[in-house]
Amino acid sequence: QSYCHRLQRDMYFLTSTSRLNEQVVDKIVLQLNRVYPQILTNEEAEKFRNPKASLHTRLSDLLKHLQKKGDRHCQEFYRALQINAEQLFNDLPSRKILKTPDPTEIDTDKEQYMLNDRGPVFFLACFSVAAGLALFWYCCNSETQVIGRARRILGFSPIIIGGHIRNICMLYLEDISRN
Repeated sequence: QSYCHRLQRDMYFLTSTSRLNEQVVDKIVLQLNRVYPQILTNEEAEKFRNPKASLHTRLSDLLKHLQKKGDRHCQEFYRALQINAEQLFNDLPSRKILKTPDPTEIDTDKEQYMLNDRGPVFFLACFSVAAGLALFWYCCNSETQVIGRARRILGFSPIIIGGHIRNICMLYLEDISRN
């Protein structure tokens, strides 16, 4: 597919509101004016950078002008767009058509979102509940000596929890065993 056809397809997307701001359009026009071979002459560059005309009009005129000039000019526009507005370049409709995925292929971005949509707080909450239930089951089991094994487990707890909290847990377990 030629760059002129791609530019025709992307024209509405590029000229719609707030896609490209005035600074990015100016950078693109300057780049097209200064690259080798020179895509825009100095007069054309001044015309497309004229602040008296609306941004939408200047951008539409620029895109139509490049389409009339040929495929090489349109290709240089895409190169300038990629350099100056990479995110917008990646979101172009013609780029999405070029990237049509294999239907049997797994979309890793979508899969990653589906696996991580609950966030880290949900994970920590689930982990805390599981750890609490495991500790409760361990402490309430009548066949084990709670204090002896709890001291062994809590002895390594400075790695996981602070020493102050470990001391409180040890005092609590000793108090429970006395009653």
